[in-house]
Amino acid sequence: MRDFAACFSEIATDVVSDASCSSYSNHSCISPSLIPSIQIAVTCLYKTILSNQQPLLITVTWCKNSLSQGLNISFGDDSSATFKLNPNSRLFRKKKGNKTLELSNSKCEIIWDLSTAQYKTGPEPVQGYYILIMVDSELGLILGDMAQEAVTKKIKNGTHLAKSTLVSRREHYSGNTHYSTKAQFCETGISHDILIRCSGDNEGLKYPVLSVSIDKKVVIRVKRLHLNFRGYAVFMFRTRSGLDSRLWLEEKLLQKDEQAKLEFSLLIYACNSR
Repeated sequence: MRDFAACFSEIATDVVSDASCSSYSNHSCISPSLIPSIQIAVTCLYKTILSNQQPLLITVTWCKNSLSQGLNISFGDDSSATFKLNPNSRLFRKKKGNKTLELSNSKCEIIWDLSTAQYKTGPEPVQGYYILIMVDSELGLILGDMAQEAVTKKIKNGTHLAKSTLVSRREHYSGNTHYSTKAQFCETGISHDILIRCSGDNEGLKYPVLSVSIDKKVVIRVKRLHLNFRGYAVFMFRTRSGLDSRLWLEEKLLQKDEQAKLEFSLLIYACNSR
């Protein structure tokens, strides 16, 4: 949190604790007439531990613009082993199927079905789909609300399911200066509402004011942003141990499990295209 405040030199910054959240009105960062920015890409990084205890990083990216929509899956640092699904490809028109990729030391098979996928405003489906990723003879990653049913039908009984953890999530937005999303900071945690708002001179303010709210509570407020601020920024939310993490860490995490859990990061890339 101190690092975030230090990024804005010579600017008045208020870091608001839970006890003093009520000192700022939620209306300072929420306007019912303002349409939120559009989510154009979501990238999730998963860490999979295989049965031989070797880690494998799997990156899943959903993207969307006015003309197309697509899905990319890559493995580790091997740029050659990338699965791409987009509207201009033969694979996307099927909306379901399977494809095999050769990694440096193993073979990977991706099985997917997006034929009944449902979307909201973003590029990532919310239901009606599944993605299964086989790494050699074990199931490396499963995604989607229909994944368990698909595993039962398509994967051989007794197949080992590797342990996978969501390490980070990056969300890209384009539009105005109002960014809204939800985040779950651990596997057993609750979903939190995150709202980022940069108010400008079009609202009667002499200087831009940046506000960040979590669950309708203003937790940080930056006054008098530089005049050359163009509405593009990167915001990072991550779990941490200790007192400094009281705003972000799930309160119900057991102390004995805390060290065993991977830290999770949410990054929001905000771009004002107006």
